[in-house]
Amino acid sequence: MPGIRLILTKNINLDYLRTFVLVVEHGSFSAAAERLDISQPAVSLQIRQLERSLGATLIERVGRRTRPTAAGADLLSHAARVESAVAAAVQAVARRAHGPTGRVRLGTGATACIFLLPPLLKDLRQRFPNLEITVATGNTPDIVKSIEENVLDIGLVTMPAAGRALEVTPVLKDEFLLLAPAGMSLPARITAEALSRKPVLLFEPGGNTRRIADEWFGRSGIDLRPVMSLGSVEAIKGLVAAGLGCAILPGMAVPRQAQRHDVVARPLSPRLYRKLAVVIRRDKRLHSGLNEAYRALKGLANPSPADPAIRP
Repeated sequence: MPGIRLILTKNINLDYLRTFVLVVEHGSFSAAAERLDISQPAVSLQIRQLERSLGATLIERVGRRTRPTAAGADLLSHAARVESAVAAAVQAVARRAHGPTGRVRLGTGATACIFLLPPLLKDLRQRFPNLEITVATGNTPDIVKSIEENVLDIGLVTMPAAGRALEVTPVLKDEFLLLAPAGMSLPARITAEALSRKPVLLFEPGGNTRRIADEWFGRSGIDLRPVMSLGSVEAIKGLVAAGLGCAILPGMAVPRQAQRHDVVARPLSPRLYRKLAVVIRRDKRLHSGLNEAYRALKGLANPSPADPAIRP
């Protein structure tokens, strides 16, 4: 269809094309509007303007769902290639002009976000000032799901993390430690049985960090009922410092706190670790900025006394 090819090269709006693809994928204008964080009338207007530019009806309603017309199906078959070609062109120009650029949507746990990632993110920003990085925090299952659905580009999560479409690269082994008020009487060996007689604070249920702690107690036949469960590592540390109990925390969150006079840090017996991994879709297109972020996260595997690497 020569006429349509001419219109595509001159008049098509790529944002409207992306809106059209989302309407088809989600089966409704309202779902596409929610995904784009704009109003439904704005979505409808973009589709009408796209149809006017192309001179063809692209969407039709069938019951409660919207489906592409024959012309819409033809456009849909080309949309991915159009977006990919434009992205490749922009990336090529940006690489020549300013180095790595683009947007990286990173998901991780709150503890890693606070205690592990700031130096890495600072280094990326200093080296690549045009790289846009957004960070979302959550539990491993939620982050993995968002990566599978392409809502996030990459994640640094507590294992296990699995999915047929995912590439999972273990990078860090983080030891759990007991953080206790300085005045609390502690045995020579911090066992599960010994802690069962102490007031213990734990992370709230639902995440891998809490699951790992629960399993550690379970291996000793103890079903621990913590005096409090909280979602914030800083809140837990504050309550420990106030003398309300002891806590099992990831080692990366403890070192600075353990220098204070009101708390002490001790290893558990047997020792307990969690493994952190970088997660990304196998079919993810690595634009220059995302590739640099991916390399930096995998670089966390370099050994250090605080965070010994997992070796193949």
